[in-house]
Amino acid sequence: MNSHAKKLSIYNSLKGEKVIFKPLKDGFVGLYVCGPTVYSNVHLGNCRTFISFDMVYRYLTHLGYKVRYVRNITDVGHLVDDADEGEDKISKKARLEQLEPMEIVQQYSLDFHKVMNEFNALPPNIEPTATGHIIEQIEMIQAIIANGFGYESNGSVYFDVEKYNENHPYGELSGRKIEDLISNTRTLDGQSEKRAPLDFALWKNASSEHIMKWPSPWGVGFPGWHLECSAMSTKYLGDEFDIHGGGMDLKFPHHECEIAQGTASNGKSPVQYWMHGNMLTLNGQKMSKSTGNSILPHELFSGENTFMEKPFDPMVVRFFMMQAHYRSTLDFTSAAISAAEKGYLRLTEAMKALETLNLSSVSSVNVNEFVESFYSAMNDDFNAPILVANLFEAVKFINSVNDGKATITAADQQLLQTEMTAFVVDVLGLAQSASAGEDKLSPVMDLVLDLRQEARANKDWTTSDKIRDGLANAGITVKDAKDGTTWN
Repeated sequence: MNSHAKKLSIYNSLKGEKVIFKPLKDGFVGLYVCGPTVYSNVHLGNCRTFISFDMVYRYLTHLGYKVRYVRNITDVGHLVDDADEGEDKISKKARLEQLEPMEIVQQYSLDFHKVMNEFNALPPNIEPTATGHIIEQIEMIQAIIANGFGYESNGSVYFDVEKYNENHPYGELSGRKIEDLISNTRTLDGQSEKRAPLDFALWKNASSEHIMKWPSPWGVGFPGWHLECSAMSTKYLGDEFDIHGGGMDLKFPHHECEIAQGTASNGKSPVQYWMHGNMLTLNGQKMSKSTGNSILPHELFSGENTFMEKPFDPMVVRFFMMQAHYRSTLDFTSAAISAAEKGYLRLTEAMKALETLNLSSVSSVNVNEFVESFYSAMNDDFNAPILVANLFEAVKFINSVNDGKATITAADQQLLQTEMTAFVVDVLGLAQSASAGEDKLSPVMDLVLDLRQEARANKDWTTSDKIRDGLANAGITVKDAKDGTTWN
């Protein structure tokens, strides 16, 4: 186990503060993250959440923990408007596309995995589906009913929130008071089978036209959305586990209901540390398909969109996301991603230069201080933007050594290379396309520089400067020297 592991602090949404992380079992971490509902292409805002928790998973692994990372696929039970009434999102998409629901699930599950791979996100250790765990969900409902917190009504089963709240604080995660929740709810048409408007569905009776349904002790139906994550997380991580992550929008009611279901079924609050990532906005506005203010990953990578000036590599996008803390709102703009691209190129170029630095008998700086700053940043609630800033302090030093203005010993060069590779590649996950992108760019740059050299030979300074300035705007610096022209 890495000696820095005991210094890790996590902002626990349940406590509303940063606390030192202590896993339930030494050396092991159980991590559950709410996965996608696969009825459409995964959008960039969802990707930010999954990339953030990929970074969390990577750092926990780097610290030496044996992590069981579980991220589910929701393929049934998530109704439109996240409600207890209405049509299943996947069934609705299947009806509109005239396909089987499982065709929709397969199509968008494949898309999700493809996008995550392009972002260099590690796959979870277990990726359970809701439809694959109907038995476990029925068993959890039976336990909730047996403990007095659930009731059957017309073939559906509901969670009795007020009964639960008699001895347990419903609303503790989101900071909501049940009195306020009750006063803000009203009986809606079709909800009369509930004892109280605040109660939520554990199992829904399926109408004859409902496509996705299963037999149960209460009749043919389907599970409630909130129940699925409770059943899958506790099956693979135990009645109590370490970390549950997801987007900020899931805090209420989804995660609040998970706490209630877990506690009601086995008497224990299931999660020790709740973590929530914040949203990604586009040009200062919330991403929304209905308003057209949204962009899909493949549209960003290909440049086929109206928001950005050019295509951007997935690693540049991932690096951009690392420049804001996972709990902070991040605004996606053309100017911001372009600036991130330049920073990413500076970082990867410095990493390459680090391999071939001229070595000396002394180092100009204490390299261990760089290393400690990397750990200090990540141990402060996975503070990736501070880590990036500290990495760029090391980049300045590398460039100074490269320019002959500073010195480094062989031992310090090896240490810095090892640790920077660990944090840039293993922790931030910025490895996948650096070399591939360079391989594709090199022959193009050779051609461009040959054309520029011809222009210089013909004293066509206008064309020469135009090429140089155009490359500079794209984040590529051209340097002319006696022994030839280089670029980075």
